[in-house]
Amino acid sequence: MHANKLMGIGTIRRGLSMAAWCLLSVARRMGNSRRRKRGWWEAPLFAMEQRATLVNVKLKWVKDRALDAAVSRERHLRAAHHLLDLVSSRPGHRISRPELLAERSVRNVFGSEGCVLAFLGKYRTLFALCRGGDVSLTDAALDLRRREVDCLVESEPDLVSRLRRLLMLTLPRSLPLHTVDLLRWDLGLPRDYRASILRRYPEHFALEQPEGDERVWLHLLSWDDHLAISELEKSASNSDTTCLPFPVSFTKGFGLRSKCINWLREWQALPYTSPYAEPSGLDRRTDVSEKRNVGVFHELLHLTVAKRTERHNVSNMRKLLAMPQKFTKVFERHPGIFYLSRVLGTQTVVLREAYGGGSLLLEKYAHPLVAIREEYVTMMRAALPPRRRSRERDSCSEQDEEDKEGEGSELTE
Repeated sequence: MHANKLMGIGTIRRGLSMAAWCLLSVARRMGNSRRRKRGWWEAPLFAMEQRATLVNVKLKWVKDRALDAAVSRERHLRAAHHLLDLVSSRPGHRISRPELLAERSVRNVFGSEGCVLAFLGKYRTLFALCRGGDVSLTDAALDLRRREVDCLVESEPDLVSRLRRLLMLTLPRSLPLHTVDLLRWDLGLPRDYRASILRRYPEHFALEQPEGDERVWLHLLSWDDHLAISELEKSASNSDTTCLPFPVSFTKGFGLRSKCINWLREWQALPYTSPYAEPSGLDRRTDVSEKRNVGVFHELLHLTVAKRTERHNVSNMRKLLAMPQKFTKVFERHPGIFYLSRVLGTQTVVLREAYGGGSLLLEKYAHPLVAIREEYVTMMRAALPPRRRSRERDSCSEQDEEDKEGEGSELTE
């Protein structure tokens, strides 16, 4: 009796499922016939269909040696630049060894005094260890540092607009200062940007500490419609920005199934939402909403000087950017737009279009600071023994543990 009852329930469920499938098929055919009369994105079942594709499509991660090389070139640059910044800011561009080792920020970067001293001794093309125990810069390093400071002064209006646009991407037009600090290197901001840039532009920026919040926030005071135009909109060939596609390219050897090709083609034709627009009307479960999410990160990476940033730098910005849970999955679902490099013990998101298939930024995307940093890297390589220098030149010869997974493996959050 019980078994017959279960079989009856199963039959009813199958009947309901078949009826629902038939109704859905009829509705789709009706929706297809209406597309000739109005925009296809207005079809009643559009959101339902997009929810399905959002869940089902999976793309694989494939190593891109050229983009890995772009990331690997700066393996020790940030640590070296931190020391360069400290030493050059002291009178006479010189600091005593005990004073340098006592700096908390130096300990945070290197971990121990022994590591600091070993690093200074390794890169003699940048640092000079004096007999009296002082640390200074070599003439070549000091000259390059002065050129970098001049570059920062000349590009300050551009850096200010980048910072304003970053804040404009967020819903509250604000970011915790800690988050800005994480992005400081990528945005090209000087180490003392709080005391320099923020104070020089009180009409644009304000530091606030909300009641009950231990964090200090950087708040944008002035909105500019001229800045609220995305890079994708600027590059559009015509004035119609309704359904803009993103530039897409894949690693050599990357194979796409026909199902994924069709989905990508349809996804590219979806309506484009400006990352600076209010997203409250979008259903987060649809591909239209996902295209908006991709547009936000596409714009954010354009704001960085090297068109890349570490994944964890944006992981805490979900609510501020009006993103869904696990929002960084868009990097994995769209490997033709973003590349996740796994060298240097972290995951770095790279904007593919800015590199054109190579390891160097295309000229139209290159910020003046990028050329300065490349010169620092060249000076650091010159300090290494010839054999080690050749290994450093081949950035893929030194693999991190995360980089040992084979090609075609799927990324996980």
